[in-house]
Amino acid sequence: MTVIDLGELRHDAPPPATPRPPRSAGRPARTLALLLLALLTLTAAAPPRGPAEWTLPGGLGSAVFVSGDVVYVVRPNRGDGREIVAYREGRELWRSPLPGIGTAVSVWEQDGRVMVAGPAGNDEDWETVTYDAATGADVWRRRGVAFAIGRVLLSQSAASDPSPSITRVDPADGSTMWTLPSTGMLGFDYGSGTERMVLSPVTGQTVVVDARTGARVAARDLHPVRPPAPRHVMTVAGLLLEIRDAGGIIEAYDLDTLRPRWTAEQELVDYVDSCGALLCVARPGDGMTALDPATGAVRWSVDRWAGVVAARDDRLLVGDTAPGGLAVLGQTDGHLIAELGGWILAPQHESGGPLLATRPLGGGRQLLAEMDLSGDPPPIRGVITGTDCTTGATLLVCRRPGGDLLVRRLP
Repeated sequence: MTVIDLGELRHDAPPPATPRPPRSAGRPARTLALLLLALLTLTAAAPPRGPAEWTLPGGLGSAVFVSGDVVYVVRPNRGDGREIVAYREGRELWRSPLPGIGTAVSVWEQDGRVMVAGPAGNDEDWETVTYDAATGADVWRRRGVAFAIGRVLLSQSAASDPSPSITRVDPADGSTMWTLPSTGMLGFDYGSGTERMVLSPVTGQTVVVDARTGARVAARDLHPVRPPAPRHVMTVAGLLLEIRDAGGIIEAYDLDTLRPRWTAEQELVDYVDSCGALLCVARPGDGMTALDPATGAVRWSVDRWAGVVAARDDRLLVGDTAPGGLAVLGQTDGHLIAELGGWILAPQHESGGPLLATRPLGGGRQLLAEMDLSGDPPPIRGVITGTDCTTGATLLVCRRPGGDLLVRRLP
């Protein structure tokens, strides 16, 4: 789920999400000889594995991003500008100048291209610059901010553009595939296997668009009699949710038809997100309530925990309303299974990897663990020296006290 108000783009995970691959099952050996032969063959055929840990130059003002087995560092160069440098296993692959000032906000790979989005030189306008992922050659650039919705690359026009628009862009060359005017609020849905976009102006028709083709899926004026009071629109689990009346009312519409589904009254709503088979309504600094997505009925409510990090089987990994803590809740009734105090979840740049968290040990060291939702103490992955850790699917990157970057391969 992604929510965008014009002029401000929010990404929880800028790169396109990919499902976690199933774990492969071991193949039983029929005889000891065959097993030894297989092990020797695999050992001979497998390429030599690189180092498990290495250091990259970082420095003040740098930003780091992870995509697959490549680490991208955006930092000031030796002149007045900045540059982007790509590394694999501690080896520099390429470096290229990056226009603009400040640091990048989002870097990700898509279809053989490296997308870099960030401010173009002021506080309003953004620019997206694209490089060849293999060589670092500058391929195309355009004003505005590009972002991925599933496998669809979209671009929101620059804030200073007098005619705001949303455009689908071909990642290969930056050409326009379709474009639509955009006013009001934008919402996006891609968790169901289709990429859809919602255009919701202050007055008039709300429109659901197929993000691949730009074609209309549904259109309806949600408030034909009178415009509503200030509202917030988001898409969650195949529903269009409208939060209005100062956060006290949630109105749910079917995303395929925009027909009303249900209305729920809440004390105060900050945002709504999916939590397994339910909807979790977060209250500002005051816990959350789980709703049935079919009816809007309250299933359970908790006062302390808020923000669903992961949902697996019948369990939820959630955050504490106070900084520095996680917990495992039962999805069905919200009961507390385990409290994991002191752990801070490492932000993920791409999906598919383990949920890692750190806990300070002192002296610049941190304990690293994996959150597995079992309710038991989390499995310890080791001790690292560094802070501000981020993860990808296969790499963990932390900042050392001197500014350099520690990269660790995840087993």
